Amino acid sequence: MAVERMKNEPRIDADEVLGGIVEWVSIESPSHDAKAVNKVVDHVEGQFRDLGLKLDRVPGVDGFGDILECKTPPEWGLGEGKGILVLAHLDTVHPIGMIEKDLRVRREGDSIFGPGIYDMKAGGYIAYYALRHLIRQGKKPKLPVTFLFIPEEEVGSPTSRARIEAAAKGHKYALVMEPGRDGDKVVTSRKGVGRFVMTVKGRASHAGVRHEDGRSAILEMAKQILRIEGKTDYARGITCNVGLIEGGSGVNVVSAECKAEIDLRVPSMQLAEEMTHWFLGLEAIGPDVEVKVEGGMNRPPYQKDAGIADLFGKAQAIYREIGKELNDVPLTGGGSDGNFTAALGIPTLDGLGADGKGAHAAYEQIYYSSLVPRTYLCARLLETLD
Repeated sequence: MAVERMKNEPRIDADEVLGGIVEWVSIESPSHDAKAVNKVVDHVEGQFRDLGLKLDRVPGVDGFGDILECKTPPEWGLGEGKGILVLAHLDTVHPIGMIEKDLRVRREGDSIFGPGIYDMKAGGYIAYYALRHLIRQGKKPKLPVTFLFIPEEEVGSPTSRARIEAAAKGHKYALVMEPGRDGDKVVTSRKGVGRFVMTVKGRASHAGVRHEDGRSAILEMAKQILRIEGKTDYARGITCNVGLIEGGSGVNVVSAECKAEIDLRVPSMQLAEEMTHWFLGLEAIGPDVEVKVEGGMNRPPYQKDAGIADLFGKAQAIYREIGKELNDVPLTGGGSDGNFTAALGIPTLDGLGADGKGAHAAYEQIYYSSLVPRTYLCARLLETLD
């Protein structure tokens, strides 16, 4: 529908917001299923087309879905200067079929359940509804707005990072629609995320007849795991987690190979560089085995600076308009695409989506009571940022 023909509706309707969220959630979209992700992209693309935005859809690569960019058009008269970048992702961690099992869409009191509803389809839809809400009132943003929908954020945004960073450089602010936290809280800083792969090569032998001839890659890996996990230091904000292991060829064979995938979280670039150097310098503990480590920082740390503090202050003032106090989570261990924009010096406000709990879990849910306040906050940010 054309913008000028849309009805004037000044009230944010929580049931209408929820209905739109459920439509997005009902299209399951695990990160590695490009076809499934693109079904959601199709749906979102149609909705923004109806608002009259200028669309640019970039075909997915490496088995991932498409990147969708939606821009306010020149005829809206918002100028050509730097504006507002709104980031959201359309992929989820949940496999196809969860909506029929543990995460059946349902409401229980204030909670609404569904795959990816909290992380983060509710936030993505809230951003869309916020712009539509302004249009319905005959209003528009002061700055040009770009909505960027990412297809593989849950696996680190490997194919979309360059597009995110390029877009961020052309914008004054970044609003990230990841889920809200613990009540009326948003995110103003995140730890950086590192990913490393350790490969150990030993020597195979018969576990019963010639055990002494073997050099167990699994034994070496076990020693390395204790070393790696021992680098976790809560006081310094460092966590190391060996999350995946594979190795061995048979229970009666001394293992010749073993591989482990490791997650690192750090609060600063100084610690990122320190820990990356440590990981890449790891050597074998036992004799006659080879150890190789590859990887690095997947997302840079996102630290609260003066620009972010000022943007957060603007958000607090908006929230007070509805009699609520907005607080921030000073540092969270989870990464997001906001790490990329903040690292470039773009004032970034994250965690603007619906409040709830259970990200990545079989009880993932949002709170109905958060829909109106969060939508109001997003709409007023789009309307007032200049």
